[in-house]
Amino acid sequence: MATIAPPASRDELVRRPNVPSADNRLPGVRDYEQVDHDVIATLGFSWGWLISLGAAVFCLAIGALAWTYQIHEGLGAAGYQPPTMWGVYIVTFVFWVGIGHAGTLISAILYLFRAGFRTTIYRAAEAMTVFAVMTAGLFPILHLGRPWKFFWLIPYPNWRLIWPNPKSPLVWDVFAILTYLTVSATFFYVGLVPDIAVLRDKETNPVRKRIFAALALGWRNSDREWRHFTRAYLFLAAFATPLVLSVHSVVSFDFAMALTPGWHATIFPPYFVAGAIFSGIGMVFTILIPLRKLFKLEHIITINDLDAAAKLCLFTSMVVGLAYLTEFQVAWMSGNKVEQEYFWNRVFGQWAWAAWIMLICNMVMPLSLFSQKLRRNTTWLFIFSIFVNIGMWFERFVIVIPSLSHEFEPWQWGGYHPTWVDYAILLGSFGWFFMWFLLFIRQLPVMAISEVKEIIRPKMRHRHDTTHDLNALTIDPTLTAGDD
Repeated sequence: MATIAPPASRDELVRRPNVPSADNRLPGVRDYEQVDHDVIATLGFSWGWLISLGAAVFCLAIGALAWTYQIHEGLGAAGYQPPTMWGVYIVTFVFWVGIGHAGTLISAILYLFRAGFRTTIYRAAEAMTVFAVMTAGLFPILHLGRPWKFFWLIPYPNWRLIWPNPKSPLVWDVFAILTYLTVSATFFYVGLVPDIAVLRDKETNPVRKRIFAALALGWRNSDREWRHFTRAYLFLAAFATPLVLSVHSVVSFDFAMALTPGWHATIFPPYFVAGAIFSGIGMVFTILIPLRKLFKLEHIITINDLDAAAKLCLFTSMVVGLAYLTEFQVAWMSGNKVEQEYFWNRVFGQWAWAAWIMLICNMVMPLSLFSQKLRRNTTWLFIFSIFVNIGMWFERFVIVIPSLSHEFEPWQWGGYHPTWVDYAILLGSFGWFFMWFLLFIRQLPVMAISEVKEIIRPKMRHRHDTTHDLNALTIDPTLTAGDD
């Protein structure tokens, strides 16, 4: 039965400031000039940026010194001892590869699905992807122990006709990282071209202007250029989309192809992909919420955009939680005594402390996002994102360490104790990542200027009245309460 609402008053029809609607997603933005001004203002120098960069470089220096010590003393300085010969390096490698997946999801997959909330947040997510993959690529080299032998990982012909072992997981990782880095960096740069042209036109420093002119590839904002740009961007989005599924699936094969208890499972590829997207969105919140506050971009990165991203985070957390429960169910129903003892040890035994950190951060805390009030609370979203990052790092820890320390024979069971070198290099990886990201936001726009302009109202030659005619809202007398 149809319900007829009474006509709204004229006061209710006047839109309140900065309240998005279907026809105006960014009511706090007046015109294109304001977009240029507000986004380019983020490139200015500030002491907060300099202090943050100094802290990141300091953390990177600590990691570099620890790596130098490890090269001198040997890989044993990292706490590796039988039977646990994969440690923090592989854990952190999988963590950083996962962080990079949210950028491709937000920029490519959501672009193909025309999700509107991606517009204001995808540029930071794309940059995060590139720098996270750059960070992940360091850890297979660190894990080698002899980093000067890294070229053996690359399959190329040499004068002795000795090829790297194609069965080695390290070789799979090289293929996955190089492919992902190449495509994501290309996708990132192509999307930047129109914005670099804006910087070129507004730059007054002659040296920077020449650099921007070279990077803009002669962009003149013509209709022909936009046609080619949109087609190329659509092609790269479609090309990058399978990488979200394939790259972390290949990383999961590092574990799933082994016979080690807890690893040999077909659920690993979708499990790893969902976890990667979940952890990546958590890092997006960690980065964007402070930037949104410090650069005063609340009128562009609206709370509605963060709310929609939080819903996606909630969905992926539920998929990850389902994967956790499926692992326990498979072990229980398999009848395999080794698998059952391993999962019991994971939750109630030697590694229970790490497993419960993982379960609370990744399964229990995300349930708070069912509350719209908390989804729209930026303080809670930032705190929540920190716990997501901690929980997803411990998820990879729980996957790697307990399986290797609790294999088939009881006499092979052991433990794992990370050393100061492990922790220092872990800290250095965060310093490396944030150093590149801070340099990026100082030189290039953290939001897509051209795409933000597409979702604001263009400037009209003649002023139009935004209020609606109340006569148009008069109820049709032919309608009755019984009409459907």
